[in-house]
Amino acid sequence: MKKQNIYTLAKELDVSPGTISKVLNNTGKVSEATRTRILEYIEKVGYVPTMSARMLKSKSSKTIGVIFSEELNIGLEHPFFSSVLQHFKTYVENEGYELSFIVTKLGKNRLSYLKWCMNKKVDGVYIVVGNYNDKGIEELIGSEIPVVSTDMVLKGLKAVVSDNDHAVKSILEYSVQKLNKKKIGMVVGPQQSKAFEQRFNAYKKYMNAFNLPINEKHIVYAQGFGFTSGYQATLNLLGNEDLPEVLFVSSDEISLGVLKAFQDHKIDVPNQIQVIGFDDIPVARYVTPSLTTMMQDRKILGETAAKTLLSMIENPDTEVPDVTLIDTKLIKRESTKEA
Repeated sequence: MKKQNIYTLAKELDVSPGTISKVLNNTGKVSEATRTRILEYIEKVGYVPTMSARMLKSKSSKTIGVIFSEELNIGLEHPFFSSVLQHFKTYVENEGYELSFIVTKLGKNRLSYLKWCMNKKVDGVYIVVGNYNDKGIEELIGSEIPVVSTDMVLKGLKAVVSDNDHAVKSILEYSVQKLNKKKIGMVVGPQQSKAFEQRFNAYKKYMNAFNLPINEKHIVYAQGFGFTSGYQATLNLLGNEDLPEVLFVSSDEISLGVLKAFQDHKIDVPNQIQVIGFDDIPVARYVTPSLTTMMQDRKILGETAAKTLLSMIENPDTEVPDVTLIDTKLIKRESTKEA
């Protein structure tokens, strides 16, 4: 069978090679009907996957693909993830690379992450936020393209994440030793996030290790990643006969809703209940009361992920740890009150 290239494709589809190139690279003006016809045909004949060999032989594109999953409804404006992305971006741009967001839908057609990356000939991929149920991410991780994430922890994926286990241990130690409290509840974030899952597991682990009572009524679940979910979870908590003495919240964004719900229901923070968040987003210091929280170092996370990915790209024989853990720091503010 004759090897496919843009010239044979052009002849078979009765279009110019330039039109094929524009569609593959998503550049220039091509009618929607022609674009659809070309994409459907190259999908049928399996042309796109064969581009990987050419990609590996060619010069570096100095381009890094970015995955920021829209399925989780987090959004680019999220103060934590957007900040980590910005630090990553600044570092790689200083090293001569540019970022390109991976788009899997072109008109009415869909490309997998891998096919998009092969089309664009990216040097590597950074997953800012990913969905664990996304088979396309598994396919990408299984390819020869270097991939790093500051969110996901999966076999075959290089991860740079905060040390959630130690962070939660420190929160519980602070609650017992400095706040002199033992009734510690938790607002649990959506478990499709590995970080939230790790924090919840660590909470249960160290509550047991420190012989602290776990009251299931003091554990409530946020259905989303932001303010509204925190507010609703707190309403569920307020439906109980008693409150915990300390409430550990999976993230600051969720904590903002928690604080507002307590305020609306005349619950005094920190005199009736103390609240500890996680992330240290900028607004945490400005709310009333200002939020005690476990700081994730967004700059170190972004820069370390960038260094890891560039090392994989430029020195492929260098060993890179599967998981790099970044230290956290407890920031004490007005939402807690030491005994």
